[in-house]
Amino acid sequence: MFLPLHDQNPLRVIPFQWVTIVVIVLCFFVFIYQQVLPGEQEKAFILSFGLLPAVLFEHRELAPELIILPVELTLLSSMFLHSGWMHLIGNMAFMWVFGDNVEDSMGHWRFLIFYCACGMFASFTHAFAESESISPLIGASGGVSGVLGAYLMLHPRVKVIILVMMRLPLRLPAYWIIGLWVGLQVFNLLNASEGHVAWWAHIGGFLAGVLMIPFFKRSPLPLFDRGTRH
Repeated sequence: MFLPLHDQNPLRVIPFQWVTIVVIVLCFFVFIYQQVLPGEQEKAFILSFGLLPAVLFEHRELAPELIILPVELTLLSSMFLHSGWMHLIGNMAFMWVFGDNVEDSMGHWRFLIFYCACGMFASFTHAFAESESISPLIGASGGVSGVLGAYLMLHPRVKVIILVMMRLPLRLPAYWIIGLWVGLQVFNLLNASEGHVAWWAHIGGFLAGVLMIPFFKRSPLPLFDRGTRH
């Protein structure tokens, strides 16, 4: 429905958001690797590194030749796979615009842990809600949802430029944009029939980001941009 393009929020502590960039580059490289695999090999790659809820909760077993990682680690590995270009670009656009300031709030290594923790919690939330599912969960949206939750807690009033319906640019406060995003996730969760979008993962990742940011941010940094003018 919309893509973020730019936020008016410069870095204050770190000189460069290298973790954010590394995550984006890694996701693109993994996706390109997926594209060069023949059809059956790509399917096997996704089954090996994606998260299968029914396998995680031991309702089903994965074929031995597909077991490359312990199933628990697919909570993490699934975050770096994507199902298509739009899936990838959408996730990475949100990561590009919002990830740098969240990384700035806590530093590189803490941000890496935060991002992975949000993504893994998101994956587990989806798996718990869909424990019988044999459809692999893939995508960075769980970790990115955690970044959105953290950004909302840190910088709700920052103006963000978004592209609506791929043609209409708007400049709105972050709390409007992220609030709309949250509303869409809840609406789709309550109204969607069987589909290919893990709404529970989005909501789980977002809540993880909201709850964890007070413990990961640098202690002098206030929440909600208190004391900052925009």
